[in-house]
Amino acid sequence: MIQSRTIGPATLYLGDALQVLQELQEPVDGLVTDPPYSSGGLVRGDRMQSPLSKYIQSGPAQQAAHNVHFGGDNRDARSWAFWVSHWMTLALARVRPGGYAMVFTDWRQLPSLTDAFQAGGFVWRGLIPWDKTDSARAPHKGYFRHQCEYVVWGTNGPLSPATHGGPWPGMVRERVNPREKHHLTGKPLGVMDSLVQAIQPGGLVLDPFMGSGSTGVAAIRRGQRFIGVEQSPHYFEVACNRVEDELRATIAAT
Repeated sequence: MIQSRTIGPATLYLGDALQVLQELQEPVDGLVTDPPYSSGGLVRGDRMQSPLSKYIQSGPAQQAAHNVHFGGDNRDARSWAFWVSHWMTLALARVRPGGYAMVFTDWRQLPSLTDAFQAGGFVWRGLIPWDKTDSARAPHKGYFRHQCEYVVWGTNGPLSPATHGGPWPGMVRERVNPREKHHLTGKPLGVMDSLVQAIQPGGLVLDPFMGSGSTGVAAIRRGQRFIGVEQSPHYFEVACNRVEDELRATIAAT
């Protein structure tokens, strides 16, 4: 059963994204999301490992409070692409004509995501690299540093000129500060803010895989509304608490 919680201009759902997307009614102005990559390896055996094993180096770092297991990250390459095409097709019906879609991925899944993005019906318009700076981990000597992840972005049909800003930078440079993380694979708040700024003030932002709610926090900070979906009860509560805290801070500042 889907549960929901309304917090000011935000509505957060605890449930499966595929089910919630089918039931949403209000058109949204932008899809901004960071779905499970099902990455961290080149073969199925690698991808079947726990996210803690795939994305966090062994040692004390795995014990950090924000490093809590999450599901849906163990699909093989073909099933992952099919799954993305499925939920993006559902999302297309929720994004208004001309509305944005922005989806995170890494270098392994980038080719599959660009295909699934278009299979879902969105117009692919480009990539926004997220440069994690030289602080990003390097596998070992001889490797190029795994320094970037990517946002595949586009729209539901033609894109009209924005009246509230832009053009915006085509790359985001923001280091990961472990002390500020609320999720095992959470993105820095500054990265999410750089994306939601493309959506007009007062607009409605949708994140079907909200994790710890960083997209929602960024949206509220920008004076936007938010719909988020998360299937992990743990991260759902984290997201609700963060959105509530941000809303209180916003009200106190006005």
